[in-house]
Amino acid sequence: METEIKTALISLLAGIKAADGQVVADEMARLDEFVSRGRAGLHPQLVHFLENRSYAKALMFLGGETNIPVGACGGKAGRK
Repeated sequence: METEIKTALISLLAGIKAADGQVVADEMARLDEFVSRGRAGLHPQLVHFLENRSYAKALMFLGGETNIPVGACGGKAGRK
């Protein structure tokens, strides 16, 4: 499922850059469905990023980045 999430995130971010509202809406709905259906099997930090619509951070997380900026929630950066 992480591969599908990563694909959806890349498409979403491209849609945002292109100001394509339909792609943005479709991919956000798709990501919400992934979280809803796969929450138990996903890393809690990834779920956190997706639920809070921190899509760039979610993509960084899936890419193995460990230096993910801390947001307003004050969480810790990176995968443990």
